[in-house]
Amino acid sequence: GETWAKTKAKVKKEVQQLAEELLQLYAARQALPGHSMRLDEDGDQLYGEFEATFPFQETIDQARAIEDVLTDLESDKPMDRLVCGDVGYGKTEVAMRAAMKAVLAKKQVAVLAPTTVLVEQHLSTFTERMKDQPVLIASLSRFRTRAEQTQILSALSQGKVDIVIGTHRLLSTDVRWKDLGLLIIDEEQRFGVAHKERLKKLRTQIDTLTLTATPIPRTLQMAIGGMRDLSLITTPPADRRAVRTIVTRHDDQVIREAVQRELSRGGQLFYVYNRVEGLYEKAQRLQALVPTAR
Repeated sequence: GETWAKTKAKVKKEVQQLAEELLQLYAARQALPGHSMRLDEDGDQLYGEFEATFPFQETIDQARAIEDVLTDLESDKPMDRLVCGDVGYGKTEVAMRAAMKAVLAKKQVAVLAPTTVLVEQHLSTFTERMKDQPVLIASLSRFRTRAEQTQILSALSQGKVDIVIGTHRLLSTDVRWKDLGLLIIDEEQRFGVAHKERLKKLRTQIDTLTLTATPIPRTLQMAIGGMRDLSLITTPPADRRAVRTIVTRHDDQVIREAVQRELSRGGQLFYVYNRVEGLYEKAQRLQALVPTAR
C-alpha cells in the first residue's frame, strides 16, 4: 500500500544521507592532518617502564594489535582502528598502551563505555595499571555527584586531567577539552544514533580506537572495505580455552551430560529460555534431569 511505499522511500533517503555523511567524515579525516604522537627520549623511557609492568606475556595477536595502534599514533594521519577480540583476550591492555602513549605525547584521552558498571571497571583497571605513572585519571557517570562532575569538567578544560572514562555523559555539550588527542570507544554497538552523531563531530581530527567483541555490521563492513583499519585478536591467553559453540537438536541426554560436566569442575551454568510462559515447567524438567543441581 501507500504507507509501505512512503516508509521505504523515507528509509532509502535516510540511508543515502547517512552514507554521504560517513563518506564526508572519512574524506575529511584522510585530508586533514592528524597529530603525530612521537615521544621524546624521556617519554620513550616512561613508556618502556609502563610496558614492562604488564604482568602477563602478550599473545601473538595482542602484540601485533599493540604494534598496529602505536604505528597509527605516530602517523600524521588520524587513526581509525577497530580492535576485535573475544572477552578476556586482552583488548583493554591495547587501549591502555595507546592511552599511555597519548598522555606522554601531552594529549588528553577519552574512554567511552556504554554502562556505569563498565566505567567503574575500567577506572579500577586503568588506575591500578598506571598507579606508578604521572597520569591523572577521572570518571564521569551517574555515580559522581553534581559537585564532583563540575569539578572534573573544570579540571578537564584546564588540562589537569589526562584520562577521562565515562558513559555517554562524555558526549554532553558542557564537556570541554583542553587538548583531546585520543578517543577509545568500548563496545560501539551499545551506543544510540544520537550519541554516534555527537561522536562524528568529535572524530574528524582525533585518533580513534574502537574495541569490540561483537562489531556491528556497518563497522565490520567499513573495516573489511578499507575505510577503517582492523586488528584481530584471535589467540586466547595461555590459561584460557577457546569458546566452543555447539548447535544441536534438543536432547535431554546432551543437556544432562553438559550440566554434569560443568558441575563436576565446580562451575555454574545459565540455561536461557525464550518464553516467560512455561519457565517454571522448564525449571522443573531441568531439576528432574539433574536432581543434584541447585
